[in-house]
Amino acid sequence: MTDATYTIRTRKFMTNRLLARRQFVIDVIHPGQANISKKDLKEKVAKMYKAADVNCVVLFGFKTQFGGGKSTGFGLVYDNLENVKKFEPKYRLVRAGLVETKPTSRKQRKELKNRKKKFRGTKKAKVGSGKK
Repeated sequence: MTDATYTIRTRKFMTNRLLARRQFVIDVIHPGQANISKKDLKEKVAKMYKAADVNCVVLFGFKTQFGGGKSTGFGLVYDNLENVKKFEPKYRLVRAGLVETKPTSRKQRKELKNRKKKFRGTKKAKVGSGKK
């Protein structure tokens, strides 16, 4: 993609020192085009906000306006990769390719969930790790 074919604007920009990140609503204007890939957007946002690494940028929740031409989503730019791994939910880390998941069967997940129901607090984690 060339930069001329779409424009990025950010709104509601906020610096969140507690979570070591900058967060904002991102508007992508792409007239006469399908949605722009998140990979391309990540690279452009990383350049705009001088991110330490492309993986420090997290974009999610994009909705395309009816009729096309404009998409709106949410963006986070973390200070470093360590903070991304510390504060981002696991499913978004998996999406970004920063964490690998080990596949388990549906039945195993359900059995583990039901075993965890019998415990409260920190004992739940012990059940999940295989120790009792």
